[in-house]
Amino acid sequence: IISKQWYQRRVRGEVVTEGGPLEEHISISAQNMADDPVFSVEGDLAFNWGYGNNGVRIVLTGGHLSRLIDNDDNTHGLGNHFACNPLTGNTTHKEWAHEISNIQDSGRNPTVVQGTDHGSGSKYISGPVYGNYAIFVSKTANTFLKPGNMLDIEIEIKPRYKFF
Repeated sequence: IISKQWYQRRVRGEVVTEGGPLEEHISISAQNMADDPVFSVEGDLAFNWGYGNNGVRIVLTGGHLSRLIDNDDNTHGLGNHFACNPLTGNTTHKEWAHEISNIQDSGRNPTVVQGTDHGSGSKYISGPVYGNYAIFVSKTANTFLKPGNMLDIEIEIKPRYKFF
């Protein structure tokens, strides 16, 4: 028997972190922080958040998370698509894809997205690109390399203290 809560969690996506970010590195010259889809909201990361006929690949739980039955175009993050089947990944309208959506009330028309990497839907206005995003998730890390360090596919964390 599969519980309703388990099914809804799988249909809607997965919250993959808890306790918020371990570390954040934001440039001192960063702009547009008020509606940035990562830095203007708090919370944990959720992957593949499906709702209505929409989906978002990466979203933060501190922002607006539409219910499964809502078709409100109002959950914003990284890797967005309106007019799709988020359960199968199929789309019937490629013009409604957009990579980075700023935090906004989608009752507002048109929708401002970062840059020009979006479909041809009449609802979109190309806005400025705020910067680059890099997200790292670990099951065991409690620190992360500071800016300037070279990263590899795998990061080895060496303990500072040796216990006998």
